Amino acid sequence: MTTTVQTREVDPDLLNAFIGQMVGDLGATVSAGLVLIGDRLGIYRAMADGTPVTAETLADRTGLAVAYLRPWLANQASGGYVTHHTEDGEARYALSPEQAAALADPDSPAYFAPSMQVAVGALRDVDAIADRFRTGDGFGWHEHDAGLFVGTERFFKPGYVANLVDTWLPALDGVIPKLEGGARVADVGCGHAASTVLMAAAYPRSSFVGADYHEASIVVARRRAQEAGVLANTTFVTVDALDLPSSPAGDGFDLVTMFDCLHDMGDPVGAARRIRASLAPDGVFMLVEPRAGDHVEDNLNPLGRVFYGASALICTPSSLAQPGQAAIGTQAGPARITAVLHEAGFRSVRIAAETPVNHVYEARD
Repeated sequence: MTTTVQTREVDPDLLNAFIGQMVGDLGATVSAGLVLIGDRLGIYRAMADGTPVTAETLADRTGLAVAYLRPWLANQASGGYVTHHTEDGEARYALSPEQAAALADPDSPAYFAPSMQVAVGALRDVDAIADRFRTGDGFGWHEHDAGLFVGTERFFKPGYVANLVDTWLPALDGVIPKLEGGARVADVGCGHAASTVLMAAAYPRSSFVGADYHEASIVVARRRAQEAGVLANTTFVTVDALDLPSSPAGDGFDLVTMFDCLHDMGDPVGAARRIRASLAPDGVFMLVEPRAGDHVEDNLNPLGRVFYGASALICTPSSLAQPGQAAIGTQAGPARITAVLHEAGFRSVRIAAETPVNHVYEARD
């Protein structure tokens, strides 16, 4: 198919403003790789104390080549990721407390450096995704670059650490006493099990089943459970959400959780219906999904841009690779998510908690 581009009058001021915007985006895209390098090589951690350093000082701290650190530091200063000042003719760079929290502290709920690992991992598959744009075929989660899996774990975990045990679970009606006394829990789409391990450590009397269709992730999940010392109350199974087994006791799960993955599924209604069938009579389904409005115009903001990008590169291809091909995307919004849960048979659905990036739904009969 050929397309004829019609010549239209161009406002030079608007054109220059738009080119300026694209230059900013180009700089951000190129810099994503440099943020990943800074994270991977410990450069940010070497600057975490906030002491201004020269490129030479930083080279001594890290053992890295000063010739590479000079442009890296200048790039980071240009983007506002490090601070810069000149002293005695020498450029010095530092991390502010806020920059350190986002870039150098894995325990900070604001730790955002791994987001670039997610982005770079997704961009490695651009050629494959472009082909799917032409064919309409899917591209499964398991087909992506392995950096996406590690980056996803590292990126989401700080938010789970900050919210899951202290805020999200307590927001569910009647769930905490069950967890304290010994509940049966399934974590569906558990990935590398960041969420599973956190819950298992907090509630040692409860038993947890982590389920994911991606065998390579389940292998990592078992290792994470061993490292955290929670093997005694966790098991992991390689299974699709549509085939979630019954609880080990055979009488249903008291709680089923799903974190940031229902929208990736080809048949989200079918998955939610299977979860409902696996619950005990008074069981609860806790669903964590990206925070979004119900209409495109509600999401035309920086966060929506990120989520729509992830939807096009990761989530929609994943859904299209599975039976059902619903492709509801990351920005489904409360109305769509609630409709999915009602269609699956849940009678009571509410948003029990929320963060700037997530909605936490409670669904029950």
